[in-house]
Amino acid sequence: MFTDFQKWFQKDARHFQILCLSVFLLYGILVLGWDADLFQYLTLGVVCLGVQFLGILTDKAHKDSWKSALISALGLCLLFKSDTFWVWVLGAALTIGSKFILKINGKHFFNPTNFGIIITILLTGKAYISPGQWGNAAIFWGFIGLLGMNVLFKVGRIETSMSFLITLLLLEGGRNLLYLGWPADYFFHQFTSGTILLFTFFMITDPVSTPNHKWGRIIWASLTAVLSFILSSRFFVNGAPVWALFYMSFLTPLVDYLLKGKLFLWTSKEETSGNGVS
Repeated sequence: MFTDFQKWFQKDARHFQILCLSVFLLYGILVLGWDADLFQYLTLGVVCLGVQFLGILTDKAHKDSWKSALISALGLCLLFKSDTFWVWVLGAALTIGSKFILKINGKHFFNPTNFGIIITILLTGKAYISPGQWGNAAIFWGFIGLLGMNVLFKVGRIETSMSFLITLLLLEGGRNLLYLGWPADYFFHQFTSGTILLFTFFMITDPVSTPNHKWGRIIWASLTAVLSFILSSRFFVNGAPVWALFYMSFLTPLVDYLLKGKLFLWTSKEETSGNGVS
């Protein structure tokens, strides 16, 4: 029986991603001592799954696509903050609804969680991103990197993560260490932030909404890092990588047009139906 479960678990990379994000959420609540609002988490989960099931019924999305909705809900629980009930509902509905509405050639080009967070912030002014809640526990965040890389190897998106991270490291290192002459401790402190690591390994690497071609992803991720660096160092934007990804998503269809690649699909059944919704 355990062998059957192991085969089932390893068959879909989303299972491992759900496990990782759940562990991170529990770590934040139990170890970091977050003032967690369990009702908010429940609301985000119910709305995300509810909208996804409506999509399954009306848009012919694959029945297993609820796993992707659960991943989006966990992402919202980890990064999305608000004190208002209707804002939670709106953020979750926009997150999943974007997958069914904003598509080109059967592909949604916004990361759903990223889209839901940014649009809700812009529309309401009552939501925000909270990078500081994660602290800078280097050992645990090294653990995040290892788990994230495991997922990325399964879905073939390791070059996206590395392109973003290396480009940002070079830019921040050049500015902080060489130009400003700040101590190395500050530089390393930046890159042991839970938010930046979660973004690097679990948001920018979404296999469905990133460019289809490998070199397209490398260029696109590197440019996302450049934009994030500018937003952070020049305009002091809170959660700069999340905002940078939102703006760069508008270029994804252009990258796909210029560099042709195979559309990522989670299951062979989705490939048969021609539906790219996850």
